[in-house]
Amino acid sequence: MGLNGGAASTGCRPLLYSFRRCPYAIRARLALLASGTVCIIREVKLSAKPAGLLAASPKATVPVLVLPDGSVLDESLDIMRTVLARHDPAGWLDRTDSNLIDANDGPFKHHLDRAKYPERHDSDPDTHRAACLQLLRPLEERLSVTRFLCGDAMGFADAAILPFVRQFAAIDCGWFDARSLPKTRHWLDGLVNSDLFDAAMVRLPPWRDGDPDTLFPITKDSSAAPVCQVDDSGRR
Repeated sequence: MGLNGGAASTGCRPLLYSFRRCPYAIRARLALLASGTVCIIREVKLSAKPAGLLAASPKATVPVLVLPDGSVLDESLDIMRTVLARHDPAGWLDRTDSNLIDANDGPFKHHLDRAKYPERHDSDPDTHRAACLQLLRPLEERLSVTRFLCGDAMGFADAAILPFVRQFAAIDCGWFDARSLPKTRHWLDGLVNSDLFDAAMVRLPPWRDGDPDTLFPITKDSSAAPVCQVDDSGRR
């Protein structure tokens, strides 16, 4: 589990350490939006991680959600389940599939990294791209029957898997579009072009000590809202 208890209380709102392009952080933000959770968000510069993130989670990876009581969630699926367990108006938790998510987070992510970053892994990108393609076949089959992965409405499984398929497609959009994955492409395009995804992908400058708090979801008043101030150590 990704629940730790070492951080100080954040006061009245959860505090999210995030990175816009990270697929794990994307799915956490999607669940925060779906649950209606309002939190303080801090965009992390990965080469200069803030002390509060390092203190909250020894892993020092995003996303990290510090809850108002000081407990820490540093696994994206735990963040998703926790916020949706508190409020799930669209019924996302009813539409999940642990086998699909495990395949995504395990073998698909393994091959995705080696297809996207061959220099980093000393890998053959074509071999790993082909492996990813095979792992997308169960999604294509599922989406040939239902509009989303677990029925006719978006659910937990869609949000958990979407950011990784998006990242894979972006390696070479022309190559991906030429594959025989019409249902997967339609599913991906629909979700990526949704208002929900737009709200999750808002651009923020990296947070620095002393910056005012910014609320997520972002509104025109997000940076100016009178919220509890949280310094970089996580203390009010």
